[in-house]
Order: sequence, then C-alpha cells, then structure tokens
Amino acid sequence: MKKYNVLGIGNAVVDVISQSSDSFLNKMNIEKGIMQLVDRERGELLYNSMGNRNQAPGGSVANTIAGVGALGLKTGFIGKVGNDELGTFYRNAMEENGTDFVNESIDQSDLPTSRSMIFVSDDGERSMNTYLGISAELGPKDVNLEVASNAEIVFLEGYLFDKDKGKEAFIKLAKECRAAGGLSGIAISDPFCVERHRSDFLSLIKNELDYVIGNKEEIKALFETDNLEIGLSKAADISSLVVCTRSSEGVTAIQDGNRVDFEVKPITPVDATGAGDQFAAGFLYGLARNYDLEIACSMGCICAEEVIGHLGPRPEVSLINKFSEMGLI
Repeated sequence: MKKYNVLGIGNAVVDVISQSSDSFLNKMNIEKGIMQLVDRERGELLYNSMGNRNQAPGGSVANTIAGVGALGLKTGFIGKVGNDELGTFYRNAMEENGTDFVNESIDQSDLPTSRSMIFVSDDGERSMNTYLGISAELGPKDVNLEVASNAEIVFLEGYLFDKDKGKEAFIKLAKECRAAGGLSGIAISDPFCVERHRSDFLSLIKNELDYVIGNKEEIKALFETDNLEIGLSKAADISSLVVCTRSSEGVTAIQDGNRVDFEVKPITPVDATGAGDQFAAGFLYGLARNYDLEIACSMGCICAEEVIGHLGPRPEVSLINKFSEMGLI
C-alpha cells in the first residue's frame, strides 16, 4: 500500500469569488468565460473592485485533489505558497480537508501567495483573472522523490507549463511515479495553454504519461482541428486513456481502443467554477478504485453536477453517498 492514492501537482492559488454583471466585466475590461494571467498591479486592482468576496483554496488540480480526498481516498498536493497570510490560509485549509500539503512555505516577500479573482456572471460563466505569484516558481527541486514514488496515481496541471522549471517538475514526478509502478496523467487545463506549449504537451503525453483529461476545446486545440472526432482519434493514438468532457453533451472516454460515450442531463449552472476539476476528481476516484470506464465517467459527471449547483469550486455534500444511492458502489 502506498501513502497516497492520488497525488497532484499544480498551482496553489487562493480563489477569491464574487458575483458580477456583464456590464461590470466590460467596465473592467475582463474577458468573459476564460482564465487570464494578470500582473500584481492588475491583480490588486481587481481584488479591490470585488464585493462580497468568498475566499477558498483553489487551483485546478488542487481542487481535483480536494475532491478526491472528500471521496475518502488518501491525497497529497505538491505546490508552492509564501509564508504569508494567504499562504497560511491555503496550507491549513488543504490539510483540514485531509490533503497533505507536502512542501514548506517560502519566505519571499517579492512573490506572495498566488490568488485568482473569479467573477461569476448571472449565467454561471466564470471569468478568472489569476496572479500567479510564487506558485509559478514551482520546479524540480520542489518534487520529493520519496513522495513521488509513494503515489498510486499522479495528476499534473497543464498551467504549470508556462515555465520550463514547471515542465521539469512534471517530468521528474511522472518518471518517479511510473518507475515505482504508479500511473501519471495530466489535465490539459486551457486551450490557450495548449497554443503556447503544444509540442511539449504532445511529447509529454506520448512519452511520459498514462492518461490525459481535457474538454473538447482543449482536445481540438491540441491537434489543431475543428473536428473533435479527429482530435479524439489522434489523442488515442498517443495515450492509452483519453477522457474528453463535452459540457451538456456528456463525456467520451477511450481506453486501449474501448470507447464509452456517456450522456448527461443538461442543467443550468449556478457557477461553472470547478466543473472540470470535480469531474476529474470523480473520474480519478473510479480509476483508483478500478471501476470500469463507464462507471468512472458517471462518477465524474455526478461530481461535476454537484459543484455547478452552488458557488465555489469544491463539493458541499457527500458525493460518496450519492455514488451509493445510484448503485455505483
């Protein structure tokens, strides 16, 4: 038995969430529905413009790992926070929820803990403006080989590709996990991230990873096609497990030639923040527990449906009970 069922690596970002109107987004020059990186000055301006802030530990893979932990698995997270108020909040919140934050806090006043200002529109769309701070400095020296070898599954965050040291950390973690008999995979994270690092993504997926999870726009961007079926086919050629979320159209998963198309019932989201992250949590739970592909997809969709029904990127009810009620476990 290994110490961690699922170990994540990614940006340790404090999410600061508030409701906003489309007119407010226009006034502040915030592009609706996407994640934008901002500098420290812009981040402070947007933070000060927010009303009724709701603060929570975030980051795409960190949200997934928290969701996996809430389902009862043993989880850890590799990330970087400053030795400041937000960093202390982040570390304590992760550990209170049962996830080991495996790295020490850093004393570096010129690079504070990362934060993302998330503006949620009336239609549930989230517009994310992220100041990366110290999180973007995560590198191979932050990957402990003993921790890496003690994970059954590791999950990598594509956003970290924006710096070479992040890529190096990925490869170090993936190699060590797989050498010790574990599985390594990635969340593609964002179509714009794909555009910046396509060749590196493709090389990593083909040579170092066992699975890849992305939405339909990310899969299409990865292979420079407008045809999702072409993108899925090409993804399956280089990865033994490909999982593609398609919003209200459901999920497609392909594992060693076995394809599952899982349908979902369309619902109107209260807040779409974290939908993909929590889908990944449910799916990874199924993967870690050796459930078949269709059940793992169903678990992911249940987790995604729960989180879009309220503000915030993490579940508020026991999803393991929902799995049981639906006869999945």
